[in-house]
Amino acid sequence: MGGDYAVIALYIAGMIGVGWIGLRLAKTKSDYLVAGRRLGWFMYSGTMSAVVLGGASTVGGVKLGYTYGISGAWLVITIGVGILVLHAVFARRLVKLRVYTVGEMLDLRYGGRASAVSGVVMWGYTLMLTVTSTLAFASIFKVLFSIPSWAGIAIGGSIVVLYSVLGGMWSITLTDIAQFVIKTIGILFVLLPVALVSAGGFSGMAEKLDASYFEFTSIGGETILTYFLIYTFGLLIGQDIWQRVFTARTPRVATGGGVISGVYCLVYGIAGALIGTAAKVLYPDLGSAQDAFATIAERLLPTGVRGLVLAAALSALMSTSSGALIACATTTTSDLFRKIGLKSGEVLRNRVTTLVLGIVAIGIAMLVDDVVNALTIAYDILVGGLLVTIIGALFWKRGTREGAYASMVAGTVSVIAFMIIDGVAANSPIYWGLGVSLVVYIGVSLATPRTPDSILSVWTERLHGSENHAAAEDLSASETRQELPQ
Repeated sequence: MGGDYAVIALYIAGMIGVGWIGLRLAKTKSDYLVAGRRLGWFMYSGTMSAVVLGGASTVGGVKLGYTYGISGAWLVITIGVGILVLHAVFARRLVKLRVYTVGEMLDLRYGGRASAVSGVVMWGYTLMLTVTSTLAFASIFKVLFSIPSWAGIAIGGSIVVLYSVLGGMWSITLTDIAQFVIKTIGILFVLLPVALVSAGGFSGMAEKLDASYFEFTSIGGETILTYFLIYTFGLLIGQDIWQRVFTARTPRVATGGGVISGVYCLVYGIAGALIGTAAKVLYPDLGSAQDAFATIAERLLPTGVRGLVLAAALSALMSTSSGALIACATTTTSDLFRKIGLKSGEVLRNRVTTLVLGIVAIGIAMLVDDVVNALTIAYDILVGGLLVTIIGALFWKRGTREGAYASMVAGTVSVIAFMIIDGVAANSPIYWGLGVSLVVYIGVSLATPRTPDSILSVWTERLHGSENHAAAEDLSASETRQELPQ
């Protein structure tokens, strides 16, 4: 394993080095939270792909392939569809708004302080999303060093927290590009072909596995529908994804780069399911399907190459973990701290918040044992609590602040209640959450006075990309510029 250790060590050192470069670039709130809104199409598409394809998509995707065959690809496919719809329908509007959080958008549209409620829901979602990717470090470091799960989580999580704290979104963007390249090579160009050939190709796998492994719907129609409701809709409204949209230089960059990213996700999903299917042929008696990815990499690949593939897995985990962490910190400082009178523009406060939340996420990850279930909790709460209010903000002028408040609270409470009643893995929480949220939003909005024209006029002006707002934000950023500690 000496060669593998060398590759992993070089990778980790590189990530920390890039974090240091980010430290030199992040000098304003805009730099730290949205990379100065300066990304071109290549960096944008690479970082978007990196943030959505993390631990659940890589380790979890292979796990589903091991369990269900090619239909295990549906989880990642629905993520790809979400990215495609987001950028085809929403991205141009979001870039023009020039905000930092989902909560700020809701405040702008509804007036008042809608972000007080949405911020709590989004905070819970982004924190749990950070936990899911941090949790998956256990599987990789267990293979590398034969250490307990808690130690692997601590090592991987600490690296992510370090470079995220140093340079914020600039560090995360730069590391994401490196991780995107490593992940593409390691998963698509190395592990996938090696796994398929070792399992005897498609004909060899078909001889050893049940026919259901090659049916695209064997995972179940209800499960596929639930994936669309949770992950496709979740990708449309998640702070971690919106924050990447805000980094685009122009609306055109966001749209084009996002479409490229969505297509990449579809390919990645099928690749993960095929690797899992090959693992089922080669190692049919694994104690846990969760170990399928690490097992096939450990036993199938030569030293050095194995290190590259494991580095690719680490890349997937770190990119999503860091993206969710910075999103959680942004929600905390911009939505929650602002409500108690603390300014969100100070880079130091953002950095300290990122550090504290990173430590909390590492601690929670040590207590959770299933990456897919943890991700399900995060997306159920997000979609059930916020989807209706956000879509209503963008497309229904009759929606009111009171309707938004009531919808967010009712949807979130319904999701949590049915998780307790029917279990985390049940489909009922998301169905009830969405249904209750929709009914309450429409009913309360129609029963309360319309949003004042003064608020809607500001919203409309911003939505059409007013140059005055863009200039004002740039001026605000320059006024709050401050040098980081050297």
